[in-house]
Amino acid sequence: MAYPDYDTQTQKYEFITGQHGGYYRHGFIDHAYLYNLYFPPEAIFTHLKNQIHDLVLNYPVAQDALAGLVGDFINQPPERIVVGNGASELIKIVSGHLARRLIVPVPSFNEYANAAPQGRAVEFALEFPSFHLDVDKFAAEAVRADANVAVVVTPNNPTSMAVPKSDLMHLAKKLAEHDCMLIVDESFIDFSQDRDQATLEQDIEHYPNMAIFKSMSKAFGICGLRIGYMLTANSGFAEAVRKGVHIWNVNGFAEEFLRLVPRYRQEFIESCKQVQADRDNLYEILCAVPGITAYKPDANFVFCRLPDSAPAGPEVTRRLFIEHNIYIKHCRGKTLPDSDRYIRIASRTKAENRNLVEALAAILGVKKTGKT
Repeated sequence: MAYPDYDTQTQKYEFITGQHGGYYRHGFIDHAYLYNLYFPPEAIFTHLKNQIHDLVLNYPVAQDALAGLVGDFINQPPERIVVGNGASELIKIVSGHLARRLIVPVPSFNEYANAAPQGRAVEFALEFPSFHLDVDKFAAEAVRADANVAVVVTPNNPTSMAVPKSDLMHLAKKLAEHDCMLIVDESFIDFSQDRDQATLEQDIEHYPNMAIFKSMSKAFGICGLRIGYMLTANSGFAEAVRKGVHIWNVNGFAEEFLRLVPRYRQEFIESCKQVQADRDNLYEILCAVPGITAYKPDANFVFCRLPDSAPAGPEVTRRLFIEHNIYIKHCRGKTLPDSDRYIRIASRTKAENRNLVEALAAILGVKKTGKT
């Protein structure tokens, strides 16, 4: 049986922790996965339902047409774009096949290092406890390690902190002197303040050693459609990645979404503003929980350090699920000091965020203060 019956909430938790999706089937509040709750609008679902016969029965388009669809939306020529079955497909190609040696600041999204062959990924520790990226030190370590690919996720996962655009430009120039490609993962950039000023998309032509990765699943709320893309002005790098994807790597539903989404640009902008408002409120009420250190977020989630007197992150995560049917992510398994002390909480609606914080405070045995 694909999904077992549960005699207890503990058994359900043990099953869920071994899964990488399908959470909606199990009836709990998901503060773990990171996506936009307010997009797509219902009109897109209606359109997909109305077109379901054609989308199921026919082959989708291939890479050149997909790149054109993304290019129309982000105002870039298609030859600079490679579209993946989620950004994870593109990460696998770059980390697993194109990177002779890859360097990534940690803690960060584990997949870049995990997708690299044994011994080819170098981890660079972010400054502790601020989790700031010193780009000069990072560049120096990339040169020392003889890396040909460096990765920066901004805003970062799990810290939810953005790296200033000027720092990334400076980093790209320093790495260019040593033939090192800079991958800037902007999957959460749409939740940053002044998104258009934060993104490097419109500057890409000035940095031939830079590629931007973007998972559309997070910002557009379409985890099940699996769409990601790479943008680069480096034609050789683009072609090398393009050779790694299959001819029909993206399905017809994803293709149709790319055709539809330009019609809903304003709705998308408004949805991101709502996510930002909910996220900011979550941050404020987490700051009101005695003992918790909440880091100011730029993405749609909040990174927190639990007080030393509290249970460890894995135990807090387990109790939230078993006692309150709420699932968050603890940071054991991330490369950072005292990783058991850290948790990552995805923002949902204002009411759901308030319930989460009340449950967390109850587990910690403290009372919230200030704004609720």
